[in-house]
Formats: sequence, structure tokens, C-alpha cells
Amino acid sequence: MDYFLGIAKQALFLSLIITAPPVLVAMIVGLVISILQATTQIQEQTLTFVPKLVAVVIAMVLTAELLTGQLLSYTHWLFDNFAQYVK
Repeated sequence: MDYFLGIAKQALFLSLIITAPPVLVAMIVGLVISILQATTQIQEQTLTFVPKLVAVVIAMVLTAELLTGQLLSYTHWLFDNFAQYVK
């Protein structure tokens, strides 16, 4: 049972690491656009969508190699220790 809790904990931490860059970029871009909307009094709801989408895609492209490496190392570790969990 301890093994499964450890695996679940590591999987949740890995998902946090993988999703952090796009989420942080979306938050920062959303904050900047909200400030611009507040100062110019332009209240268009669709104005925030396209810049956030572009920024998130760029963040994912830039961090893809690092995040894929993290995911692959976790997967290799999981498969290497698979015999312990099946006992």
C-alpha cells in the first residue's frame, strides 16, 4: 500500500511540474491584459483569449523538451521498479 501512495504522490507532483509553466504564463498574460483593459476601459471578453492561447502555446513549445524529459524519467523509473509493486 505504501508503494502506491508513493507512486501517486510522485505522479501528482510531476503533473504539477508539467502544468506549471503554461498555467503561470496564462496567469501573467491574463493579468497584463486585465490591467490594459482596466486602463483603456475596453471590456471585450474575447480580447483575453487569443493572447493567452498564443502565450500558452509558446510556453509549451519552449518547455516541451524539459517537461518531456521529466515525464520520460518518471516512466522509466516506474517501469524499472514495476516488479516491486506486483509482488
